[in-house]
Order: sequence, then structure tokens, then C-alpha cells
Amino acid sequence: MASARNPARGTGDEVLDAALRKVVGLIGSETNRDLVREILSTVVLLAQEDQDRLDLKITSAALAEMREAFGVFRPYRHSQKVTMFGSARTRSDDPLYVQARELAGLVAAEGWMVVTGAGPGIMAAGMEGAGRQQSIGVNIRLPFEQGANPFIADDPKLVEMKYFFTRKLMLVKESDAYVALPGGFGTLDETFELLTLLQTGKAMPAPLILLDVPGGTYWARWLQFVNEEVLAHGLISAVDLGMFRITDSVATAAEEIFGFYRSYDSLRYVGGRLVLRLRVAPSDCDVQELDETFGDILVPGRGGFELVGPSSAEVAEHDHVDLHRLAFPFDQLSLGRLRQLIDHLNGLDPPEGSDQPTA
Repeated sequence: MASARNPARGTGDEVLDAALRKVVGLIGSETNRDLVREILSTVVLLAQEDQDRLDLKITSAALAEMREAFGVFRPYRHSQKVTMFGSARTRSDDPLYVQARELAGLVAAEGWMVVTGAGPGIMAAGMEGAGRQQSIGVNIRLPFEQGANPFIADDPKLVEMKYFFTRKLMLVKESDAYVALPGGFGTLDETFELLTLLQTGKAMPAPLILLDVPGGTYWARWLQFVNEEVLAHGLISAVDLGMFRITDSVATAAEEIFGFYRSYDSLRYVGGRLVLRLRVAPSDCDVQELDETFGDILVPGRGGFELVGPSSAEVAEHDHVDLHRLAFPFDQLSLGRLRQLIDHLNGLDPPEGSDQPTA
């Protein structure tokens, strides 16, 4: 019978746990020692449970791939990034390729980095537009597709992965915005997974743009299916449709990306409340109106919206202490409404005479 032991509490064997604590000490890591010990405990438990060799090979390869990918992204952790999805079959003379290349150029000109799957088609277009210096590639090894495109090949910012699930993790984990252009099953899979992550709060709120060419019908027909077969049958809520924007304009796509961060910067849970970090502070009147307009996303009986200062934990970690903060007891269910709240805050004008932090 498989063990139900929790790696957070160790392996359950005092001798092994003492040995693991010693190993963690020998590693020399001074931070996150508890998490390192948990990882090692998981490995020990896997070994004790007589797992199938294939299961262990999957675990080993996935862990190795994530370690390598984390290392590739680490130097650029504080750079804003947009991930672009789309077909590997799109030719360089296709208007879709031009759209992707132009949008990548616009965001790169503002200092953003562009992340793609590093293959041909739309992935190559994104990297050509951004330029090698502003590109990060997360390639998948497939027997029937060529390797990385020439705009990222042999670059230290390229990582190759065996599994789609680890690749998709890295295409989403580090990015602040997402753009999907027409593509095949892979693009649809990535788009629906992104929507799922945004809808369930497993991904941080972020703009998702579904970009087509003028006169294109790909995303329009996709939306027709979503409306007629998904929304109409009550399988999603109407507010969920606000988590993405369909457009055929590169300028509108860029505006959607930059506009999302006009005031909103990031979020964090502190003391049981959700804290939105903002560049533009709402006025006292604005905050009072939030209780009426967005009171439905609050946990009943636990207060309302409030402007607060950085918490002691945020100060200790130097976590965006220069930004304004709006705290409230979020019900953690109304993710579509949370997106509407962020859009509302991005549309507010600074109070007269206020001293707003810069981006």
C-alpha cells in the first residue's frame, strides 16, 4: 500500500530524516532549507514505495528539466515578459506571421521580453520581432519537427524539454501577458489551459489577447462555439469572457498588455486579505465606491476595501514597498470579477496633488 506520509513532515524515519538534515547542511544552501528537505524527502519516499521504473524516469527527467529551465529564466526574473502561442506551420509570408512579428517588436521596444516555444512559424515570428537579446525559448523535442528557430538557436536563453507539461509550466510561470494567434491542437490546448488557470486563480491575473488578422475568422468562430456550446449551457459564467480579448489590431493588442499594468502591478495575500499593489492610489471616494460596486467579491462580515501600507513581511523582503496597496477579504472564487476590479482600478485618475510612484 502506498505511503500517505507528508514530505513536509519528513519521511517518518528518524534516522533518515536526521541524515537528510545533514545532507541539506552539506549542500550549503542558507535559504529555503525546509523546501530542499521536502524535495529530498519526496525522493526517499518514492524509493521506498518501489515505484515502477517508468514513473521514476518521468520524475527524474521532469525535475532535471525544471532545474535547467529555472536556471535559464533566473537572470531575467524581474523583466516583464509576454508569451506568444501560435502555429508552427505559419509561413513567414503569412499575414499572421507579420502580426506576430510586429507585436513582438512593439513590446520589446518597451523593454519586455518575448517567450515562445522556440520552433518555427508564429514562434519564430515572435523572436524575430523581439530580437535575440529580448527572446527566451522553451523548445519541445519532437521526432517530426525541426529544432529551435534560427532567431534563438544556440542561445543561452534557450531550453529544450521532453515533456509538454514541464514546457507549458515554463511558458506560463514567468510571464506577465499572453498572446495566442491561430494554430492547431497545441495552440488551442495552451489557450484553454491558460483560461482554466486564470479562471481558477492558479495563474496570476494577466492579459490574454487572441490575435487574428483583419478579416480573420479563427477567434470569432472560436468565440461563437464558446458562447453557443459552453456559456449557453451554463458551463462557464458570462464574467469569464472578460479574461481575454479578441482583436485583429496589433496596436490594440499592445494597448491591452500595457494598459493592464497602468496602475496594477501585482498581488499578494497578507493576513488573510488579498492585497493589490498599485501605481495609482484610489481616492477615499473611489475606495468607498468599491464597497458598493465590488462588494459581491468580499467575504461577508470581514470588512471591505481599505488602503494600507506594506506589511512587515513585505518590508523584510523588500517586496514592492514603494507601491500603494488596496486590501480586502477576497472570497477567492470570483476571479472574473477580480479581473473587472483590476480593469476598474487601471481606469482611475490619480487624485489631485497626489504623489504617485513611477512604473
